[in-house]
Amino acid sequence: MNNPDLSSFSVLLQVLSWGSLALIPVASEALPALVACVLVTNLGASIQEVAKDALVAEYGQKNKTPGLQSYAFMASAVGGVLGNLLGGFFLLKTQQTKSMFLGFAALLTLQLMISLKTREESLGLPQPSNYSIVRESIPESIRKRYSDLMMAVKEERILRPLLWVVSSIVMIPTLSGSIFCYQTQCLNLDPSIIGMSRVTGQLLLLSLTLLYDRLGRSIPMRKLVGIVQFLYASSLLLDLVLVKQINVQLGIPNEVFALCFSGLAETIAQFKLLPFLVLFANLAPPGCEGSLMSFLASALCLSSIISGFFGVGLASFLGITYGDYSSLPLGIMIQFLAALLPLYWIDNVPMSQPAAEKARNRGRSKRSRRNRRIGKVVYDSVYSYRRERESEVQR
Repeated sequence: MNNPDLSSFSVLLQVLSWGSLALIPVASEALPALVACVLVTNLGASIQEVAKDALVAEYGQKNKTPGLQSYAFMASAVGGVLGNLLGGFFLLKTQQTKSMFLGFAALLTLQLMISLKTREESLGLPQPSNYSIVRESIPESIRKRYSDLMMAVKEERILRPLLWVVSSIVMIPTLSGSIFCYQTQCLNLDPSIIGMSRVTGQLLLLSLTLLYDRLGRSIPMRKLVGIVQFLYASSLLLDLVLVKQINVQLGIPNEVFALCFSGLAETIAQFKLLPFLVLFANLAPPGCEGSLMSFLASALCLSSIISGFFGVGLASFLGITYGDYSSLPLGIMIQFLAALLPLYWIDNVPMSQPAAEKARNRGRSKRSRRNRRIGKVVYDSVYSYRRERESEVQR
């Protein structure tokens, strides 16, 4: 299945799930049907994420465009801003979630039509030759691609940063569901406020991506990732400020604080993945770009799922339930400490990007050649001047 077909299949799953929530009353009211629809739409979104990362990596390698993931992040952030604004507008004007689900299903249907009309040849991707298609059967092709992928993943320069980024997600229990329930049930925050905080987060993500594209690549990758990880751990304490109502004591209303800082931790967590996406796209062996990026996206999705299960288990262990959030501050502190632990093995992250190293090496070689030329010119001029002085003395 090629990338457009895979994207079409994933969008179809989302259309079916969101359309069911909008048009079938039982689906939006019965808990099992609601869970099933959410599961199907998350499955479609995960498949689409894998296909998108593979497509961007293959296109960037073929067209010699390193760092194309930055522009994909920018487009995703712009789409997130527009989507959250549109969702908040529907929620404020209609006060009906079904109309919002129906609008989302309509947008997905439009995307599905575009995907169905898109062919892989129009994307400018490398196509396998007819000879290789005839020679290799489907099982042989899958076995070969799997073997190439395992060989690439086992390389130390790929395996070590891969283990770090996956472990930095897995070991942090996600308490976003408990915090959302606390904000809506205890603080009585309107859901539109929390939705608009996602707009603030996406705007921040867009700004960070632009800054990384302009300046971030000159910063050593290990230093950049370490700073981002520390900022992510610190941003988790903002939820503690809201739970302890420290913001109210400082004169900041809950609505304003939630609007500005509620989605900050999630934004930083998304931005942390960008240097790794650029790194693995540069390290991928020729012909294995799509497979490696698909594997990375799958590993990141799986790590997020495991983190969510750990968050549910932690909330259950601490006794965080509906109407009882007394242990929520302890859960946030556990989150904070768990987010600091990956800094102890950050040596697995390379010092710099391969592209940046190549650029520096090219710069050094140019400077050395220029210095050699300048040195030769200076030496020749001094030598000729000395010969002239010697001839004058002899005269």
